[in-house]
Amino acid sequence: MARRATNAPKLDKDRLLALLAEHPGATKRDLARLTGLKGSDRILLKRLLRELEAEGAIAGKARRGLTKSGDLPEVTVVEITGTDSDGELLARPISWESNDEPPTIFVMPPKEGKALAVGGRVLARLEKRGEHYEAQVVRRLESEAGPERIIGVLRESAEGFRVMPVERKARGEYALDKRDSAGAKDNELVVCEPLGKRAGGFPKLRVIERIGSMDSPRTISLIAIHAHGIPTVFPGAVLEEAKAAQPIDPRGRTDLRAIPLVTIDPEDARDHDDAVWAGPDDDAANPGGQVVLVAIADVAHYVTPGSALDKEALKRGNSAYFPDRVVPMLPEELSADLCSLKEAVDRPCLAVRMVFDSRGAKKSHKFIRGVMRSAARLTYARAQAAFDDKPDAAMDSVVRKTLADLWTAYKTLIIAREKRSPLDLDLPERRIVLGADGRVASIAYRERLDSMKLIEECMVLANVAAAESLEQARTPLIYRVHDTPSKEKLYAFSDFLRTLNINFAKGQVVQPGTFNRILSQAKGTVHEAVMNDVVLRSQAQAIYDAANIGHFGLNLAKYAHFTSPIRRYADLIVHRALIRGLNLGGGGGLTDREMKTLAEIAEHITLTERRAMAAERDSTDRYVAAYMQVHVGTRFEARITGVTKFALFVRLKESGAEGLLPARSLGSEFFRYDERRQAMVGERSGTQFGLGDSVSVVLKEAAPVTGGLRFELADGGASPARGHRPPARQSEKPRDKTRFKPKKR
Repeated sequence: MARRATNAPKLDKDRLLALLAEHPGATKRDLARLTGLKGSDRILLKRLLRELEAEGAIAGKARRGLTKSGDLPEVTVVEITGTDSDGELLARPISWESNDEPPTIFVMPPKEGKALAVGGRVLARLEKRGEHYEAQVVRRLESEAGPERIIGVLRESAEGFRVMPVERKARGEYALDKRDSAGAKDNELVVCEPLGKRAGGFPKLRVIERIGSMDSPRTISLIAIHAHGIPTVFPGAVLEEAKAAQPIDPRGRTDLRAIPLVTIDPEDARDHDDAVWAGPDDDAANPGGQVVLVAIADVAHYVTPGSALDKEALKRGNSAYFPDRVVPMLPEELSADLCSLKEAVDRPCLAVRMVFDSRGAKKSHKFIRGVMRSAARLTYARAQAAFDDKPDAAMDSVVRKTLADLWTAYKTLIIAREKRSPLDLDLPERRIVLGADGRVASIAYRERLDSMKLIEECMVLANVAAAESLEQARTPLIYRVHDTPSKEKLYAFSDFLRTLNINFAKGQVVQPGTFNRILSQAKGTVHEAVMNDVVLRSQAQAIYDAANIGHFGLNLAKYAHFTSPIRRYADLIVHRALIRGLNLGGGGGLTDREMKTLAEIAEHITLTERRAMAAERDSTDRYVAAYMQVHVGTRFEARITGVTKFALFVRLKESGAEGLLPARSLGSEFFRYDERRQAMVGERSGTQFGLGDSVSVVLKEAAPVTGGLRFELADGGASPARGHRPPARQSEKPRDKTRFKPKKR
């Protein structure tokens, strides 16, 4: 039968991008209407949109609107972050799926109602102005932390009470009458609400909560916790359910107590939700094969769908970890006791038994709902000592045998891992050690041990097995997905590599191995550290999603988080899906209602994960700033890790502390930002300060309240380690784009 001819206008990618530029936030239905496509002709539209999304040219969701990549929807939710030097309100988008900094948004003051304050959220209509946006408030929104609040430090002076906001980007201060102080004292951290009035030119506030004295080191984490609205108090009903929980009855479960599973965690671990064991496969048909057992705490047994515990766990989404505390997803009765795989104590578990051949390729796997008894609680350091044939005297022979077999299995597994070639970034992790007084005793890089890599590989393989089993059972689940780098990021990456005389074709199809080869070339050179940073920034952010697009960084077609249900709600959902899909019995399986709302759950827990990460990062920055206060005036060796129009970002080589090096301190001449080279270039001399350059700096300011460190070049502006380089040719000089600022209205 001949296909019916249509009069639909010709459609291609260029036309779609032009339409999205004219109609940001348009849905697939909107685009079909705008292009006149009907019926089966919409298949072409869907194919072109998929291709544009894969290329990184567009972003968004089909039902909620699409935009050109890097653009914001015409109407979106933004959060007030502070003001600039002229008092203009600044905001950031709530949803921003990029490793890059979001664009600056200037918010026009609302014509009626109370003034907007830091932390307030509004639905706004955006209008793009060059590289920035102007936002008109459509309506105010209530947030978890309340409609409007400001967190700051109360200062008492001859002029009266003032509140200094903790938000690093906030400018200026606020006024406070004594009658509105709620009894707060000088140097106390407080939560305030705006009164919509002014005193002496300053906006006025009222204290609504007293957090604690800034003289107490424990207040540092509380700043981040309150600033990011992380819930800290469990409702009464949640605590009642947790306290009523009882140890499990092992009947009806597979008995794994005779298997000497061990937990291997950091020395400062607050919970223990995974245990491992390995041994040679006794199947004659699999010579040299290995069996690996990964057992995970059966949180689904205690946290059932629709319970008060479940609702609170979903609200929190995950645990948040700080140097001095953890804000858990579950009450301590579960997270630190009944769901923690304690040594020599019976615990319910969900386990996966995996069989591998002599080359590390998986032959089979099977999930079990069982009961286990940990043979030992080990740290990474103790396990590593055993791997190095130096086990401590307190370690019994059974545990030594388990560790020896785990090490043998790991050497087999890494054969397949190297063949898979996941993204191999070397990103040292800072470790903050607190003294008995709660203050920072030391800051150093966490040692990277093979024992850590062994556990990571076992967890990755267990997560893959979970995704595979659920797909086989046709049971919906929440995937952990990681998209390929966007075209824009790859172009920027290519431009940077060209400054190092490294070729990188912009149009190539990239794989993790593509980046690994570049990282390998940089290993052992002065560019090693910065190359890891630049490769990281070129990547998309991993998210949770009910739809699978694979995991680019791990180079896996399917992947789901299964191994940490104590601290991640995503893993709890996967456990429930396995219980239902594989008929593991015992109750606690995924409900029909949950299956229908997996997309919404995935979006929510992605946001709570970002929230926790931001709070943890802010807390670490503040602890570092507190530690560095005594080093103001000290000279350090540092490396440039970021370049912007107004400043360089530097990282100290010894401690990893990061801070700002303002452009004005680079020297007497004018330095221009060269985006392509990722460098500041002196207009007269051509002196260049670029990513990866070594510089000597002096710490000029450390601010624990905001977590900021400010440096200046040592010796009055010495040249970077790579010295002088010729200035860019005239044709290469970037245009001086004037920063847009809205007129005051």
